[in-house]
Amino acid sequence: MDAQNKEVAALIEKIAGLQSAIAELPSLSPSPEVDRLFTDLVTACVPPSPVDVAKLSPEHQRMREALIRLCSAAEGKLEAHYADLLATFDNPLDHLARFPYYSNYVNLSRLEYELLARHVPGIAPARVAFVGSGPLPFSSFVLAAHHLPDAHFDNYDLCGAANERARKLFGASEDGVGARMKFHTADVADLTQELGAYDVVFLAALVGMAAEEKAKVIAHLGAHMLEGASLVVRSAHGARGFLYPIVDPEDIRRGGFEVLAVHHPEGEVINSVIVARKAVDAQLSGPQNGDAHARGAVPLVSPPCSFSTKMEAGALEKSEERATKELAF
Repeated sequence: MDAQNKEVAALIEKIAGLQSAIAELPSLSPSPEVDRLFTDLVTACVPPSPVDVAKLSPEHQRMREALIRLCSAAEGKLEAHYADLLATFDNPLDHLARFPYYSNYVNLSRLEYELLARHVPGIAPARVAFVGSGPLPFSSFVLAAHHLPDAHFDNYDLCGAANERARKLFGASEDGVGARMKFHTADVADLTQELGAYDVVFLAALVGMAAEEKAKVIAHLGAHMLEGASLVVRSAHGARGFLYPIVDPEDIRRGGFEVLAVHHPEGEVINSVIVARKAVDAQLSGPQNGDAHARGAVPLVSPPCSFSTKMEAGALEKSEERATKELAF
């Protein structure tokens, strides 16, 4: 066995051990033991790795799928816990940074916006949907407050309790950003005409956790979204595919979209980002077209040049301060 294969085998063994330990926990609610195990898991999965999850054995594929579902359940409990904690403050939005991964959401949302701006020049959406928003819709908040100041956001989640928490924290304001954020309890599979109203749809990483589930959701979006509208899909790459589902760009094409770009971050941001556009001509999504996108030549892109500059980071901090004051209630 060569060095690379040994590295992959050791990583899979470590992740399988962590999955087993997590599955045996009596609860996935935040606790020192839960935090420790998930910290160990993220630490193992985040560094660049030669692992290809598509080549895992059937046993390890089942382990990975079970682990992603455990991660999803734990993430939901973590967000619900912090949503309840934030609700105890007089001005909850002054304390968003108490959530341990808030900066990740800030950076991911900024990256998504900048990729959209690069590949859909002049984009200025009036209506945006975020599918799978959860009890702490940080992504919608960051996008609405800092990047899309004229857009109205409809946040969709299956869980009514999650939406109630989100509405209490982010939707209580009758002016400013809060007035532009609405929350709906619905399954995306039940949305039809509604989807035709949006200029951009964001698909959260944990909506459709198995590959076939994700492909079905994307096909449904493709059947009902407005021609020319943009789709932003969160995916994963390498060992990060043990934390989140990996989306095949071909599934996005088959769903009726033109894939504009795929970006795999290597730093603090864990999720990959795929930017696509609902095909105006049905041929754009099929291999008969013969263009680079149809042949599978996905444009892997580097991050926008301004993404990690100190100047922009400082500007964002100031913008966050302004937005927090505007949203305080």
